[in-house]
Amino acid sequence: MQRRTTATSLVAMGALAALVLSGCGSAPATPTSTDAQASDFLPCAVSDLTGFNDNDFNELTLDGVKAAAAKIGVTPKSSESSAEDQYAGNIDALISQGCDLLVTVGFALATATRDAATANTDVNFALIDSAVSNDDFSPLVLDNVKPVLFDTAQAAALAGYLAAGATKTGVVGTYGGMPFPSVTVFMDGFADGIDRYNATNGTTVKLVGWDKKAQDGQFIGSFDDQVKAKTLTAGLLDQGVDIIMPVAGTLFTASVQEMIDRGIDGAVIGVNSDAYVSTPEFQKYYLTSVLKNLTKAADEVTTAAADGNFDNTAYVGTLENGGVGIAPTHDWESKLDPKLLDQVKQLEADIISGAFVVTSPSSPK
Repeated sequence: MQRRTTATSLVAMGALAALVLSGCGSAPATPTSTDAQASDFLPCAVSDLTGFNDNDFNELTLDGVKAAAAKIGVTPKSSESSAEDQYAGNIDALISQGCDLLVTVGFALATATRDAATANTDVNFALIDSAVSNDDFSPLVLDNVKPVLFDTAQAAALAGYLAAGATKTGVVGTYGGMPFPSVTVFMDGFADGIDRYNATNGTTVKLVGWDKKAQDGQFIGSFDDQVKAKTLTAGLLDQGVDIIMPVAGTLFTASVQEMIDRGIDGAVIGVNSDAYVSTPEFQKYYLTSVLKNLTKAADEVTTAAADGNFDNTAYVGTLENGGVGIAPTHDWESKLDPKLLDQVKQLEADIISGAFVVTSPSSPK
C-alpha cells in the first residue's frame, strides 16, 4: 500500500491534551505465538505521555496490540512520547514505516489522530478512550477512525453498590481530576450503585463529592497534584467518609496515604486498571477497582482490522461484552458479607439484562 510520508501540521491539542503525563523512548513489541501465519498487515501503537510502562492505559493497550499481532504473525511497531508536541511526529513516523492500523492511546492524542487520519485516508486508526472532534469540540466522524470507548458507568455502579454495603460510617466519597465526561461517567455510575443499594436494603448511605442531578462535585483541577488530592481527601474524611473512589489517575495513592496518616480503617476504589496489581504497596486498602478492559478491546479491534473488518463504528465496552467490569475484592473479601457479594453479582446480571439501567449523560452512545 502506498503511504504518504509528509508530516501533518501540529495544531494545539486544547485543554484535554494538557492533562496527561509523560513517558519517553520507543520500543517495538515482539509476537509470542509460534503458530501464527505470516501477514503483511502491520499494526502500530502510539502512547500518550505516560508511556508503555505505566501499568495502566498505554501498557494494557499495547498488550492487546501485541496479542493480536502474535495471532497474525507480525511484529508490531510502537512509539512513546515524552512531550505533547511529539504526538503528531510519532504518528507520522509510524505511517511512513507502513503501518496499516495505528492505535493511539487516550484523548490527548485525539487532535493528532484526527489530523493524521484526514491527511492519510489510506491508513486506519483506533483511538482509545476518545472520539475525534472539530476544533470547537463538536463531534466529527471520519471513515478511517474507530473510537474505542467504555461505558464505565455500568461497572462503577457495581463499585458504588459494593461501597455502600461495605462502609462502616454510612458515608462514601468520590472526587475527580477534572470534570471531563471520561471522569464524571464513573461518578454517575457510582451514585446509581449507591442509590440502588439503598433502595434494595432500606438504608441511607450518603455520597459526598458528587451530585449527579446537578452534575457537580469535587475536582483536583489536574491529574498530578498529589498535595491537593491529599488535602481534598482530608476534607472527605472529615465528613465521615471511609471509602473513596478517586477518578484522577494515580492520585488515589494520595488518598490512601491520608488514610494511613490518620490511622483510618478505610478503603479506596481504583479506576481503569486493578490498583491491587498496579500499585501493590497499598493492597490492603483496595476494596476493588472499576476496570476498562483495554487489552481485550485493543486485541479485538486490531484483530478485526487485520481480518479486513475495520469500520468506523465505535467499539463500546460494556458489562455484557466484557469491556468493563470490577476487579476482585482481594484482601477485603473476608471482611465482606457474602450476601453483599451475591447482590453485586445480581446487580451485574440486572444491568446486562436491562432490568436495571445505569444512566449518565457522559456514557458513550
